[in-house]
Amino acid sequence: MGTKSRETIYGASVRAAAERATEARKEADRLACNAWNQRVPGFQGPAQPSPALGDALNAGYLYLEVKCLGCNTHQTVALNVVRRPKATPIHELERYIRCKDCSEVRGYPHKRSHLVALRPNKISASDPPSTW
Repeated sequence: MGTKSRETIYGASVRAAAERATEARKEADRLACNAWNQRVPGFQGPAQPSPALGDALNAGYLYLEVKCLGCNTHQTVALNVVRRPKATPIHELERYIRCKDCSEVRGYPHKRSHLVALRPNKISASDPPSTW
């Protein structure tokens, strides 16, 4: 004469709702990152507001493409190794990024780079850098 546990009665519907919410958050983060990627070339620089670091990682954008204005090279920065809180907006990372080649030539940390785009993978021959 026992009763069914709440897990048995509501468990499947609660798990399904949580899974739908997770997918909706991932889709919203992906759309926010795509919108920011479209705004950056339009403003010729890091557009504000930008998605948060955690939102970009949740959406599958694991790399940030950066262009050095000194030597005109494009490089990617892995977002999962950035030592900032996940709530940090992407546009705030620009002031911390330095070009290693330009810094070695000048002898001091040289900061002249622009954020170009969020990317799901690194720059390679099959996936060239973005153009403005």
